[in-house]
Amino acid sequence: MEEIRILIGDDDPGMLLVMRRLIDRAEGYALAGEARDGSELIERFDQTRPDVVLMDVEMPGMNGIECGKAIQDRAPRTIIIFATAHEEYMKSAFELYAFDYLVKPFSMERALNTLALARERLSERRAVCAARPASAVAPRRMMIKHREGVSLVDPEDILMVQREDRATAILLRDGRKLLTADPLGEIAERLPEELFFRAHRSYIINLDQIDSITPYGRWTHVVRLRGTREDALITHDKFEELERRFQ
Repeated sequence: MEEIRILIGDDDPGMLLVMRRLIDRAEGYALAGEARDGSELIERFDQTRPDVVLMDVEMPGMNGIECGKAIQDRAPRTIIIFATAHEEYMKSAFELYAFDYLVKPFSMERALNTLALARERLSERRAVCAARPASAVAPRRMMIKHREGVSLVDPEDILMVQREDRATAILLRDGRKLLTADPLGEIAERLPEELFFRAHRSYIINLDQIDSITPYGRWTHVVRLRGTREDALITHDKFEELERRFQ
């Protein structure tokens, strides 16, 4: 298996040293970079695109939860591991689908076990990708696992996808709403780019189903879609990007 590239972040130089020693002892890992605050961590992430991020929660600039959200927006399959002395962030961390939450002071054995499990997860994922024939044509319909079972859905029938009550909600043109545990970013990767648009961290919209867009405050707009009373939000920057797509 190819080396797993891991990015580490902590504002404590001593803890960064512990993390580097951990990586030296972990089988199959290589250090992709390190950061001492949240803004630097996101900068390093964009430069290196690691497989795993191991970071503190309380960091200057952006905290770990904010960094986790930014990372999921960029690359939702990234394995995120938090290491912190503050247990109160655990709920927020797992809402981000964090792989693990190490509470300081953690033992080296506990952390090595987490990295070993992450290595297994990545190995399985890479094996699936390698086994997929290069010439395989993706099926037209998507398989969505949700609380009631499994549905096969035509992407064209999806009005929008949104975060809702710690789940991902897929709203269909027939009025159904499927709730899945799959992260929003993973759903986005499976949708046709020419038809769907990530309007906001919490919303993906079907471009063919937009009815109107109206201002909502200074930096946000509301997107209304055909055939439903539910609407989506679009940020100011994304609205400008959307305008360029329709030019």
